[in-house]
Amino acid sequence: MSEQVALDWGGGRSGGKVALVTGGARGIGLGISAWLIAEGWQVVLADVERERGSRVAKALGDNAWFVAMDVSQEEQVATGVAEVLGQFGRLDGLVCNAAVADPYNPQLESLSLARWNRTLAINLSGPMLLAKHCVPYLRAHRGAIVNLTSTRAHQSEANSEAYAASKGGLLALTHSLAISLGPEVRVNAVSPGWIDSRDPVEQRADPLAQHDHAQHPAGRVGKVEDVAAMVAWLLSGRSGFVTGQEFVVDGGMSRKMIYAE
Repeated sequence: MSEQVALDWGGGRSGGKVALVTGGARGIGLGISAWLIAEGWQVVLADVERERGSRVAKALGDNAWFVAMDVSQEEQVATGVAEVLGQFGRLDGLVCNAAVADPYNPQLESLSLARWNRTLAINLSGPMLLAKHCVPYLRAHRGAIVNLTSTRAHQSEANSEAYAASKGGLLALTHSLAISLGPEVRVNAVSPGWIDSRDPVEQRADPLAQHDHAQHPAGRVGKVEDVAAMVAWLLSGRSGFVTGQEFVVDGGMSRKMIYAE
């Protein structure tokens, strides 16, 4: 997503509710933020990229606000959440999207414990810390949490142990939180497949090949809007009977049998 994000997606109004979206400065997180703003939410974008995050929030308009946060650091999470409450006085939605995006690691024999721990700290401990510090405020307004997991929680390529473990753990954390926090707070997961989350300039400069799209049963690679629409629905009252669930947004790829010919 570029900073000139179209704000005409989605439908319905949120009634002035406040959402915190981590990893909101680019890609899927930016797409989710823009979609929620279009539905009337006040959105707080949290990211480690201070300069870009501030610039993006300004581009998104008055209903966007930026807070710097490394989700793996509890002190930063606690401080960031306190800033949100100080600014807006409430919190209705939490979207845990920040993650180590690269799914690959060195071969297992060369995988350092530091790299393993860093991936889990951001991808798994981060959402736990955010839930811990946000839940009193979410509970007060019967809010919702959406965790961005991955189809790699179920299937793998070689040399992706740290990422797969973190996303599998996040999926388990999702249903555990749903039971612990219900009925006041609903918790669900969205598991994207291949989503082309590059800035539009990059997409135009290096377009995907036709076979990239054709291999998907849906006929195309995913867009950030596909994920954003699902997240927005899960945060809304329209999904009030839905909690502890995973929603796979992958164009059907995880249902497709693939054999070498």
